[in-house]
Order: sequence, then C-alpha cells, then structure tokens
Amino acid sequence: MALVVQKYGGTSVGDADRIRSVASRVVGAAADGNQVVVVVSAMGSFTDELIGLAQQVSSHPAPRELDMLLTAGERISMSLLAMAIHDLGAEVLSLTGSQAGILTDSSHGEARITRIRGDRVREHLDQGKIVIVAGFQGVDPDSRDVTTLGRGGSDATAVAMAAALDADACEIFTDVDGVYTADPRVVPDARLLKEVSYEDMLELAASGTGVLMMRSVEFARRFGVALHVRSSFHEQPGTWVKESAMEEAIITGIAHDVSESKLTVHGVPDQPGVAARLFGNLADAGINVDMIVQNVSMEGVTDISFTVPKNDNAAALAICERLVPEFRAGGVDADPNIARVSVVGAGMRSNPGIAATMFRALGDRAINIHMISTSSIRISCVITADRVEEAVRTLHEELVPLDEPVEEHA
Repeated sequence: MALVVQKYGGTSVGDADRIRSVASRVVGAAADGNQVVVVVSAMGSFTDELIGLAQQVSSHPAPRELDMLLTAGERISMSLLAMAIHDLGAEVLSLTGSQAGILTDSSHGEARITRIRGDRVREHLDQGKIVIVAGFQGVDPDSRDVTTLGRGGSDATAVAMAAALDADACEIFTDVDGVYTADPRVVPDARLLKEVSYEDMLELAASGTGVLMMRSVEFARRFGVALHVRSSFHEQPGTWVKESAMEEAIITGIAHDVSESKLTVHGVPDQPGVAARLFGNLADAGINVDMIVQNVSMEGVTDISFTVPKNDNAAALAICERLVPEFRAGGVDADPNIARVSVVGAGMRSNPGIAATMFRALGDRAINIHMISTSSIRISCVITADRVEEAVRTLHEELVPLDEPVEEHA
C-alpha cells in the first residue's frame, strides 16, 4: 500500500463545486489502494480578505492575533472537504496544523517548521481513514501559540508531511498543468516539462516562476521528496521535480519577475564598511535584498544599486535617505518600473556562449540591461518592466530550442 500526500491550492478548493471535485479525486486515490493525506489551502482569496478585514480594525494587527485569524481559512477548507468526502462514503478526519503535530519556531507570520510529530496522522491512516491537514500553519511548542508559515506555507506543509511520513509521492495540485519552459500566458508555445531537477526548480522559483515556492523545493531536496505538480482540473500528467539522473537540459526555462524595485545610492565613498552598514540596516528592517551591483570606483566614490520587493520599496528608500548624510553620499533614487528576466538551466555549465546569446538577443531588440546577476545555472538581467514580456518571448525563441534534439539528414 502506497502512502500519498496531496496538496490542493486555493483555486482548487475555491467554491463548493470544486471542493466536491477534489473530494472525488481524493476518494479515487484511496480506492486505488493508497493511504492518502491531503493538505489544503484557504479557499480562493479568503486569506487576503481576512488580511483586509484585520487592517480595517487595526492599523498594526498584533502578529499573534493575526495568525489566529489567518489560520481560520485553512480550517474552513479542511472541514468542508471532510464533509464532502464523508458524503462519498469514505472514512475521513480533518486536523489543524497543531493537531497534526506540525511544530514551528515562534516567528509569527513567517514561522519555520522544526519538527513533525506524525503519530496521530499515522494512527488514523492505519485505521483506514483519509486524513486532511490544514496547510500554512503549525504551533510553537514553547508558547503553545498557533503560527503561520508565510508565503508558500501550504506547499511547505505538504512536503514536510511527506518527508515525516516517508510518503511515496507528494502531489501538488494547482490551477496550472505543471512547470513550463516559460509562462504560457506570455509565450503561447511554451512547453510543459515532464521533469525538472531540484536545482533547476530552485532557480526558477527564485527567479519568479510561481508554480512552487522556494521553501517547499528546498525542503523536498533536503529530504529527497519527489514532487509531482499537476492540475486539479484534469487527469493529465504534469511535471515531476526530483533529483534527475539524466543529462541536464542546456536551458530548462525562462522566468520573469515584476515584483521588485531598484534603488541606487549615488556617490558613495569607496571605503571599507560602508556596504556592510547599508545592507545591515536593510537586514535589520527585515528587507530582503536580491541583486546587488557596485560600480567601479571613480575619484574615490561609487554607485551601489540593488533590488528589493516592491512592498519594501518605501521602507528601503527611507533607510537609504537616512544613511546618505552619514555616508556623505550624493543621494538615492528608486525605480519601481523594473523587471527581472532569467535564463535557467544546469546544462549551461558545460555549454559556453549562453550569456553572449542572451545579451545579443536583448540587444537586437534594443532592450537595455540595467543590472546582471549570475549563478552557475542562471543568468538574470534587470530591464524596464514594459519590455519584460517581449524579452521573455525573445529569449525563449533564441535559447529554448537549443534543448531540442536535432534530426540528422543523409
């Protein structure tokens, strides 16, 4: 008997009809002889609605109370799904994150899973029941307070539960067919990938592909959990994310991200410790910095450019403006109208010329590059936001076909 963990996102359980459809799929998996654990997100945009409600009654909602509020969304989903499954004649039990033994640290809103006590889940599975677990939440064992796991929390719940239970597979059901070589809404001829390595998926997730969050992929790689990304609206196979044994593709995909803003501090004295103080202040404020470029020093001063999430743009700008007089810098400006386009593929390690092709393709379209960042399997460029879709289509046309087999002719 196989043990399968299935995760259903908010769109998949967005209304009563979709919940009943998910119930049928879950019961079908159990009827095939599997032990089934289901992790659910809140319905549709319900979490955003709860956040909006909290902001109406409080200008600064207390983190503990906000977590108490937000965990209600997943509890509603799990209860409704359990009712639908029960009506189909299957034995089922729903559990909150704390009831399922998901233990976390004390960081409200961004808690990290520290341990899973899976005894209660295993007990009910052995009794022949389907077990539904509320995603996105856990409990701090020290304070016994409910916590939430932050963005991508339900995916992280599913992968962690699969690891703790030594599941045979972790299926991530969503509103897309799987992982594509580019966003199919931007590139109509983007190809569905049958398989992606953990390494490539981590870079794609970090570069803006929203199918899987980085945390869940990191967890899967750490514990060797194979992920199967599939649509909840049909039975077609999707994309497997796992440790690939085959030779890596040259280019796995083109990702883009329009959620960042660029800040530039001008005329910074080229002295030891200045950058450390700048980015230390940003880190102390909880602002995540992505790409960083420091120009070559000219006459003892330099410019430092970096990107942050757009939601943090105002806070980051305020910090920089406070530090400019202290640094005796020339000033600071912010540009929220930027986007990042990335080429990802483990195969580029052994295939020189990818960067040159990328820059030439963008140059031929007169798409100016503001910043460049690289890893061994990724090249990212910051460009103006209004050219990002054109850039994605251009790079997909230029680079992704390199991965396809070439027919030999006599």
